[in-house]
Amino acid sequence: MPRLRYLSWSQYGELVTKLADDVASSGEKFDLVIGIARGGIPVAMVIADRQGTKIDFINVKSYTDVGERVKPQILTTIVERISGKRVLIVDDLVDGGETMQTVTEYLSAEKPQLMKTAVLFTKPWSTFVPDFSLQTVDTWIVFPYERGEVRRSKTQKRQKELVPRLD
Repeated sequence: MPRLRYLSWSQYGELVTKLADDVASSGEKFDLVIGIARGGIPVAMVIADRQGTKIDFINVKSYTDVGERVKPQILTTIVERISGKRVLIVDDLVDGGETMQTVTEYLSAEKPQLMKTAVLFTKPWSTFVPDFSLQTVDTWIVFPYERGEVRRSKTQKRQKELVPRLD
């Protein structure tokens, strides 16, 4: 299990607000903010509200458990047309970079005028460098909306360790 860093709701709110402020202060104007489900949804909602723009979501599966990734798969895609639009793609963090790379390549086929990316956290080993990021971290971030999920994962792993192997 990787080293965990827990965020409170207050810390999370401050970080999301700071990222929205950073995007706003850049002077960039976007026609559409796209949040990557699941973690990018609340972040995208705040940024879209600050930008006064439309919002949409794309659902990508790239994790099977805490610290366990799979090749990203797009499960559902956006409904808004992005051809010729200025688009900001938002997620909570970039870990290895595969999810953001998959999404940007997928959406590039729709020929947006501009496409930028924003995240709260970037891992130092990421192969993808977002346009906006607040912090580089090497810990597993536990967001306040996934504490139960992490607790259940840790419990299941402990239970598996206690079961004697018969082979």
